Amino acid sequence: MTADEGPVRVDRNDAEGRYEVRVGVALAGFTEFEVDAQGRLVFPHTQVDPAFSGRGLASTLVGAAMADVASRGETVVPLCPFVARYLHEHEVEGLDIDLPPGRAPGDEG
Repeated sequence: MTADEGPVRVDRNDAEGRYEVRVGVALAGFTEFEVDAQGRLVFPHTQVDPAFSGRGLASTLVGAAMADVASRGETVVPLCPFVARYLHEHEVEGLDIDLPPGRAPGDEG
């Protein structure tokens, strides 16, 4: 199976602490989260395999992850620059966002 085959799917993997994007059966990327002492989901890192780059999978992944978090009534702390930039550029209905002190959505900091 090549990188271009199969449907794109995003799933939450609580055991690994991440949302995963798959193309067919292949793991194409993930965005990690950690639950902090306040029960918020802290997103520190997003990664897409270079074999799948240029297909918008990071945006698909983060968009689906944020929508799922919102549907669960959880709060996001976007430490990952990609997640922060996504939230700056897209509104996710019902999503509760706690920005790190001194940071605005989209900051590269």
